[in-house]
Amino acid sequence: MDELQLDHQLCFKLYALSRKVIAVYRPILEALDITYPQYLVLLVLWEVKSITVKELGVRLYLDSGTLTPLLKRLEQKGILSRQRDIEDERSVVITLKPAGRSLLQDAKKIPEALGNCISLGQSEYQQLKGRVDKLLTQLTTA
Repeated sequence: MDELQLDHQLCFKLYALSRKVIAVYRPILEALDITYPQYLVLLVLWEVKSITVKELGVRLYLDSGTLTPLLKRLEQKGILSRQRDIEDERSVVITLKPAGRSLLQDAKKIPEALGNCISLGQSEYQQLKGRVDKLLTQLTTA
């Protein structure tokens, strides 16, 4: 029954790590008046400029029930807009507004904040990221 001890659970270690990482980001994100999930949405939008809610959900591993209130809050802040797709009215397209684009400059310091808290070399970082990517892929396709 040793495998049922908390410290032997990979899921717990990943959960605790995720909470600690988000805590590192929190003060910087609060200064930008955004939450961590909102930051993830912005990361995608800074990359692709516009995306449907469905595609965004796939990228972030989130369902529309979770995304909709998050997107609504970002829209109320004037950071993005949501519009029905002209070609397919069932789809909603999300696009950054100027206020969302302007957050990019301040957000560029965010990854450095985590880097300052952990001591991983570039190759260690790439190895860890590769393992996490592999786990995520395995669990997503299972």
